[in-house]
Parts: sequence; structure tokens; C-alpha cells
Amino acid sequence: MRPHRFALLTTEKRADTSASAVLPGMSGVVRLGKRTKELAPTLAPGAIVVIHHADLDTVAARTLLAARPLAVINNAPFVSGRYPNRGPAVLLDAGIALYERADGTDNLFDLLRENEPATLSGDVLRQGSFHAPLSALSQDELSARLGEARANVNVALSDFAQNTLRYLDREDERALLLDPVAVPETRTVIAGRAVLIVVRGDGYEEDLAQLGLFLREQSPAVIAVDGAADALLSRGVRPDIVLGDMDSISDAALKCGAELIVHAYAKPKQSETVDAPGLARVHSLGLKAQTFPVAGTSEDAALLLAYERGADLIVAVGTHSHLEDFLDKGRGGMASTFLVRLKVGSRLVDARGVSRLYARRQRLAPLMGTLAVCAAFPMVVLLANTAVGQHIWRSLMVWLQLLRG
Repeated sequence: MRPHRFALLTTEKRADTSASAVLPGMSGVVRLGKRTKELAPTLAPGAIVVIHHADLDTVAARTLLAARPLAVINNAPFVSGRYPNRGPAVLLDAGIALYERADGTDNLFDLLRENEPATLSGDVLRQGSFHAPLSALSQDELSARLGEARANVNVALSDFAQNTLRYLDREDERALLLDPVAVPETRTVIAGRAVLIVVRGDGYEEDLAQLGLFLREQSPAVIAVDGAADALLSRGVRPDIVLGDMDSISDAALKCGAELIVHAYAKPKQSETVDAPGLARVHSLGLKAQTFPVAGTSEDAALLLAYERGADLIVAVGTHSHLEDFLDKGRGGMASTFLVRLKVGSRLVDARGVSRLYARRQRLAPLMGTLAVCAAFPMVVLLANTAVGQHIWRSLMVWLQLLRG
């Protein structure tokens, strides 16, 4: 299994990154989506994208950027002030115009028509006889909002800590941290091996690009969380296991031959049924899958699967590894991810650390070769001054003359 190295997405900055830089009369097809991760893969370049995503996070912004939209209009605030989210800057720095619904206007999702053309003229969006006033988000405005939001980080951190404590107060979630978790049987051998878990989080592409040597040397079991399977397949790596709620993965990735494990909601104590919405989609494709009822996110489930199945080392790509990641995700449920990391921490290594170690080895390899040649040279000189060395040299010269005829 040989991964393909891939080029990172690069964009050119422009001098004027305010939304007002959009030229009058610039048109595109309107695309509507309240779930950014589901909308982004369906976008064509040049669309006018309308989302409802308060505090746009970095991962969602990068998925939108890959589609090269004409503009992104948010039916909710790009920055609410709860914490300094990084997503809007990703789009503005790449020259994508950003707008918000102007104060007092109606819900854009109730007024705009999907897949029909519209025109952006200044700060007004027109579609047929309908027109909506918009508020442009410029770099200066974004910087001002982020500055105000930084003052609220303490509040966001306090909310996160309190949510984590509430999470621990519930018996089933406390058991997630303290007790062994019943995980599904897998045909993929995990015990005693390195396991690579890939999530489409911030910076996952850069991390994957640096792990080629690790993949070749360690041959880890590869677990893809939902749409990360598509990212791996596009780089020539077939995951051994795909785990998730199956809402952001393509049909082709589901059919790639990997074991499928549907993340299900934890089973109620007095019920034998499991709530696994993603199972219906798997069955509709004629595929089989196991379910994994466990509290938390699919990222948590993947970490627990590797840990409970006896992985010797867990290398995480794109998962949440520091405070900014947790706040950028902006979900109360991230408390479970924090607690699961506490549980599996003795075997967990972030991919950035692994890539740095392997990169250092690659940089040292030419130097070690040079040192080996330098060390061998005195030995060759000494050997040439002995009778045995001179005999070897004459034999070598005769052999070369015979080869030349």
C-alpha cells in the first residue's frame, strides 16, 4: 500500500479582500445549505453559496474554499463573539467575498431559490424580482470582531470546562472514561500494531503528506472517520476500517472494500434497539456493516476502537489536539473527545509529532551517507598499502580490462 504524495491547496491573496470588491453585476448560481459539510462537496466553482453557520470553523471554511465559490453569504454571524474562530479568515485571505444577512432582513433560505442564477451588485443580492440587502465582511471588520472575541475566550473555556464536568456527572459517560468499552469485532488485526486514525480536521492534508515513510515502514491499520475515507482513497491509500455516521462519505468510498462500522447512539438501558441513522444508507447500497453504540463523536469511537482492541500505538491525523481545536469546533459535545483523549493518551501520538521525527530522519540520511564514505576512505588507503590490498587492486584492474574486451 503506497500512498501518493499530493499537492496542498494553495490560493493567492489579493490586496482588497473586502466583500465590496465583488464587481457589480457579477452572477452565479445560488446554492443553499444549512449543513456546510454536506453542501461543500456538491458545489461547482463560481457559485453564490448561502449557508447558515454561526462561528464558521476552519475545517468547514477549507471545504468551501476547495469549491472556489464566487461569494459566501452567511444567514448567521460569521463571528458571533463567543470565541475567535478562524474560518472566515481562511476564505477572506483566499479572496472569497463574504457577506452576512443585513440586520432586520428575513431568512434567506425562505426567499432564495436553489440552483437558479442571482447577481451580486455591491451589497445587494438580486434573484429575479427579489433583492436582499447584505452586510459585507471586510478584513478590517473581521479583525475588529476577532479582537472582541478574544476577550471572551475565558468565558468559552469556562463553558467548556463546565460542560465536561456535567458530562462526567452522567453515569454512562463516566463509564466511557473509567470502564472498558464493548467494541465490535474486526477482521482487521489491531492488537499489537500501530493504528492510523484519519479525521478531516484542520491541517489533516498537511499531516498526511508527511506520513509516507511512516506508512511504508509501519504498515499500520488505517481507520478513516467518515469522509476521511475519500481523502485517503484520493491519495492511493485504502482504509482498513471506515467508522462514522456515514453522512459525509461518498458511495464509492463506502464500496472500497473496507470494514464498515456505523457509529450509533448509545443503547438505552431498557431497550434492545440501537439508533444508527447511517445504517440505512449502508444497507441501501447492498453493503453490510456493524454498529458501535457509544457516547461521543465518531472521532471518539475510532479512538476507543483502536484502544480497546489493543493497538500498540495510535497516530491521529486531523483530530482535536489542543484548546484552539476544541473551541474552533464550537460544540458542547466536544467534552467527550477531551475525556476520551485522557483515556487513550498513553498510546496516542499526534501525526504532527510523527511527521517531524520522520522528516528529521530523512534530512539526516544524506549526511549519514557522506559520513560513511568519509569513514571508509582511510580504510581503503591503508588496505591499498598492504600486499593483500595491492593483489586485490591488480585483480580488479584485470577484471575491468576483460570487461572492456
